[in-house]
Amino acid sequence: MLKENTSKVLEDKREPDTGVREECGVFGIYDLDGNDVSYTLYYGLFALQHRGQESAGIAVSDTEASYGNICYHKEMGLVNEAFTAKDVEELHGNIGVGHVRYSTAGESTRENAQPLVLNYVKGTLALGHNGNLINANELRERLSMTGAIFQTTIDSETIAYLIARERLNSKTVEDAVVRTMNHLKGGYSVVLMSPRKLIGFRDPYGFHPLVIGKRDNSYILSSETCALDTVGAEFIRDVEPGEVVTITKDGIVSDKTNCIPKEKQARCIFEYIYFARNDSYIDNVSVYNARIKAGKFLAIDSPVEADLVVGVPESGNAAALGYSMQSGIDCGQAFVKNTYVGRTFIKPRQSARESSVRVKLNALREVVKGKRIIMIDDSIVRGTTSAQIVKMLRDAGAKEVHVRISSPPFLWPCYFGIDVPARDQLIAYNKSVEEIRQCIGADSLAYLQIDRLHEMVEGLPICTGCFNGKYPMEPPHEDIRGNFEK
Repeated sequence: MLKENTSKVLEDKREPDTGVREECGVFGIYDLDGNDVSYTLYYGLFALQHRGQESAGIAVSDTEASYGNICYHKEMGLVNEAFTAKDVEELHGNIGVGHVRYSTAGESTRENAQPLVLNYVKGTLALGHNGNLINANELRERLSMTGAIFQTTIDSETIAYLIARERLNSKTVEDAVVRTMNHLKGGYSVVLMSPRKLIGFRDPYGFHPLVIGKRDNSYILSSETCALDTVGAEFIRDVEPGEVVTITKDGIVSDKTNCIPKEKQARCIFEYIYFARNDSYIDNVSVYNARIKAGKFLAIDSPVEADLVVGVPESGNAAALGYSMQSGIDCGQAFVKNTYVGRTFIKPRQSARESSVRVKLNALREVVKGKRIIMIDDSIVRGTTSAQIVKMLRDAGAKEVHVRISSPPFLWPCYFGIDVPARDQLIAYNKSVEEIRQCIGADSLAYLQIDRLHEMVEGLPICTGCFNGKYPMEPPHEDIRGNFEK
């Protein structure tokens, strides 16, 4: 039986954000003792909320029940908006996958919420995907010509259909996954549930993270290690780029057929700069330490005389501390953040955009008044938000505001799962650093040097395409999000 718990569909009226937007978060668990996993999935998604606030969903199954017995619930909004206690309690099963979404491809609608649940000739599948396929349109057209009927506008459904089709000619679902990966181009970290198995797989370049954890007699897959900490699980290891990990009642099996040489891998550097939580580790590199290093590099390469270093919450805080540690300038808290507002919320119309930043942040006059401030932020995209924050500090009495950015300038779009806008919307593409400084009203402006990025992540192979246009694979002229010039 396929059961769906439905609730009121919320109309999404959010305006486009002015900065880089999050991707998605995935979480899966298999309790070998047969205990219900819905609450663990719920709290795991809560820990991954920073990765997506548009929708949330959970799908569970009982490995001892008949095939196809999947229960699921998904809804628009934050995790605590998408689920009531009753919703979670009604999801019975000892294996499950969960997902929090921000749309880099496809509209923000309930139909596009994940996990996706498929009922096909070999049984059922539930899938959650973080990333973006650059050949999604080509694959959808090919599948449509052979009779596939798509229910969503997201590339994740393409992955699910390909697995279902490959399964018809494969001995196992994990073999079908390995074969499916040969068709996929782009960034993807996926958790997949079949009636008796939990599977995780990651694209060969390793754009986005996926980790394995264990709690008692349960195995867990998660986008970040912080979610393992939240549910009391022990970190085992990262899923390697290109690896397929299959968890059954007999333990973990690994397939590395699609792995590529390490030097060709290309992790998304913005996971370390912005997306991941400070307390997470990605491929054995501490996100917190990476941000501390970024701040130290800024202090070394772009010093300035000032009285106080402050970070723009949250991802700017660690870099600000690093700048302070290197420069010897005191680090302070200049902003009060509204803790009841996430990274996205229902925003006013364009004409009232200025108020959206102040809903999230306010400057502490007592801290900044009469002082020369170094403001550390993770990025400047269009420049609108940075200009408002600089003005906020000046309105609070700051004598000088020097802006330091813990990433290089954005010059190119991203095609692999991060919503970096088209080039003509990127302020650094159209303006010099001095022109940007004037636009945001800062006394000085400096970015992290691109050569520092590899040092920041201890030499891990990374993708720097959004900074220099050098992508690890040929970018598309068009992808599922629209047209982009190379």
